[in-house]
Amino acid sequence: MSEIAPLPDVLLKPFVEQALAEDLGRRGDITSQAIIPADKMATLHIVARENGIIAGLDLARLAFSTVDEHIEFITQAQDGNKISPNQILATVTGNARALLTAERTALNFMTHLSGIATEVNRLKSLIAEYPVEITCTRKTIPGLRILQKYAVRVGGGRNHRMGLDDAILIKDNHIAIAGSITQAIRDAKKFAGHLIPIEVEVDTIEQLKLALSEGINLVLLDNMPPEILKEAVKLCKNRCLTEASGGITPETIQSVAATGVNFIAMGWLTHSVKSLDIGFDF
Repeated sequence: MSEIAPLPDVLLKPFVEQALAEDLGRRGDITSQAIIPADKMATLHIVARENGIIAGLDLARLAFSTVDEHIEFITQAQDGNKISPNQILATVTGNARALLTAERTALNFMTHLSGIATEVNRLKSLIAEYPVEITCTRKTIPGLRILQKYAVRVGGGRNHRMGLDDAILIKDNHIAIAGSITQAIRDAKKFAGHLIPIEVEVDTIEQLKLALSEGINLVLLDNMPPEILKEAVKLCKNRCLTEASGGITPETIQSVAATGVNFIAMGWLTHSVKSLDIGFDF
C-alpha cells in the first residue's frame, strides 16, 4: 500500500483538545486522582486485538502529550500498516495518572479510524481485478470529516468532496427546483470557474442522456442495477467519468465493479463502519 501523507499536528490538535475537554468534564479524571499516587510512573502498550489497517496514531500521540507533555510515545507501527492480534503499535511511558486520563481519547480515535481504513482495504481486495476506485461521501459524523476522510485514504480509497465548496454536484432536489436537468447544468456552467468540476446525479438512462447532451465532468449513477449500470457506462465512454452509488455492500460491490464504472461511492464507510479492536495494556 502506498504511503499516505499524515495530517499535520496543527489540524489534529483541535480534535484532540475538544475530545479531552469533553471527557475531563468539570473535575478531571477523579478515578485516577483517587487511586493512583500523583508521582507514580508506568509503561503501557497500545496493542492490536484483531487484524486490520492502523490509522490514528498521531491523534493518540497528541492525546497523551496534551495531557502531559513529558509522556514518551514510541511507535512500532505507522498509519497504513497491516496489523495482527497482539501486535504492539506503540509504547507509552510517563505519569500513570496522565496515561489513564488520555487512554480513552487515544483509543476512541484509533479504533474508529482504523475501522474505516480496515473496511476500505477489505473492499479494495474484493475488487482488485477491476480498474475502479472506492470513494467516500459527505455522509460523515459531524465534526470528524477531516479525520474520517483521512482514514479512507489510509485504507487505499479516494475522497469525494470534502465539502459543498469543492465541486458542483447537482442532485435530485437541485433538479426539481431548477425545473430540469438541462436548466440545472446550464446554470451551473454559468456559475462555475474553469477549476470547478460539475457532476450530475441521475437514476435513469433518460436522465443520463440529457446530462450528457449538455457536457459534464462526472455522472453519479444512483441506485442502478448492474445491467443498467453497464448500459450507462457504455454511454459515458470518452464523454465523462462514472460513479456508482446507492446501497452498495461487500456482497454486491464485485458486480458493480464489473460494470466498468470509474468510482464506487459508499456513505456507510464513514457513518456506520465497525471499529477495530485496539487495547491499552499494562
